[in-house]
Amino acid sequence: MNKRLFLHIVDRLSNEVQYFREKKDGLGRNSLSPLQKCTAAIRVLAYGSAADMVNEYLWLGETTARLCVEQFVEGIIYLFGDEYLRRPTPADLQRLLDVGERRGFPGMIGSIDCMHWEWKNCPTAWKGQYSRGSGTLNDINVLDRSPIFHDIINSQAPNVTYFVNEREYRMAYYLTDGIYPKWATFIQSISMPQGPQVVLFAQRQEAVRKDVERAFGVLQTRFAIVKNLALFSDKVKIGKIMRACIILHNMIVEDERDGFSLVDVSEFQQGEDHENSHVDFTYSTDIPSDITNMMDARTRIRNRQMHQQLKDDLVEHI
Repeated sequence: MNKRLFLHIVDRLSNEVQYFREKKDGLGRNSLSPLQKCTAAIRVLAYGSAADMVNEYLWLGETTARLCVEQFVEGIIYLFGDEYLRRPTPADLQRLLDVGERRGFPGMIGSIDCMHWEWKNCPTAWKGQYSRGSGTLNDINVLDRSPIFHDIINSQAPNVTYFVNEREYRMAYYLTDGIYPKWATFIQSISMPQGPQVVLFAQRQEAVRKDVERAFGVLQTRFAIVKNLALFSDKVKIGKIMRACIILHNMIVEDERDGFSLVDVSEFQQGEDHENSHVDFTYSTDIPSDITNMMDARTRIRNRQMHQQLKDDLVEHI
């Protein structure tokens, strides 16, 4: 993180979050400065160290350092979450579709996967749910709990159309690995492909899907706290730490993007030519949902025949 960005975060927190404002005690002595508190929090996040490791460097005890981390991640989510961790707008969605089409997958808006963060102090009563073994939260169980398709089911997602192999489709999809179900919104690779066309499709799909694996790798390298064992005892606090790290990552990417020399910056920009993938900018998402429409949308998402047809058309397209 550049010094300029870090000081911007410190300034926003010190001005808008009560905990980070410098105070005086009953004897008129200054309390810990916002810079001390933010530095302690960012060191714990970046190095994944124990809270008492910042004592000698910053003069903070373990309890104070843990409180700094908790207040810091809540402040990051409160101040920057709406901008750096939000739903894609229709313009964002159009840009993602354009990028996917240039990479050989019309209608593709990204890759999806799960990153598992081991919980050292998981309560004994929850071991069967959150620790490895039968019945734990694997990728499929997490998908069942995920709100990722709620906007589609509630008719609140933008209207998308695209063509693959001269056939029209109206539901965007993600690239996944083999554990995910055969839904119309997921396209997996093909295990043990036979024939040059299928082999080429598998190579392209696996190459593009690696984006999400690389993203997890960068996140864990940048914030060691999400690579090491999760030491906090509260799953809500653990979730906030993950969200704050993702927000900070997005802020760093935006801050450093102009300095990237090996990236095609046109992928980040809104182009004039949308090729054959289109988002209907006039489509209203303020549609009242009812149970019949919701069930129909859920059935379309889980349509195995549509999944297979789309995969066959992508093989021919590529």
